[in-house]
Amino acid sequence: MNFEMQKANMLAEHMNGFIQFVNKSVADHNSFKFNSDKLYQIKLLIEEFRFQILADELLRINHFDWDEKYTYYLVDRFKEGFGIIEEYVQNHYDDLFLLSARLYTLKNICQSFSRI
Repeated sequence: MNFEMQKANMLAEHMNGFIQFVNKSVADHNSFKFNSDKLYQIKLLIEEFRFQILADELLRINHFDWDEKYTYYLVDRFKEGFGIIEEYVQNHYDDLFLLSARLYTLKNICQSFSRI
């Protein structure tokens, strides 16, 4: 399996994990871990930038064969929304600090995609 293909699949899996973590945390109304209003804003940003669709597409196109052009397009689309979410978490770090580890992982995987 191509190394770039593995990176794309890993990014998609981590995106799915981040989405599920946020959705589960929003659904848990009695959670004292997060400020629920700010976490809901993260959920809305995830839906606005359609991260679930991007993750599903990354998994689909890189399941059997490496599609460089479309993969980089999807990663660039993810980076657009990710930058906004990352800035929002930094601005509200006291309430959303538990998301920083997952964001750090996603950021490092995204940075590994570089065009030669």
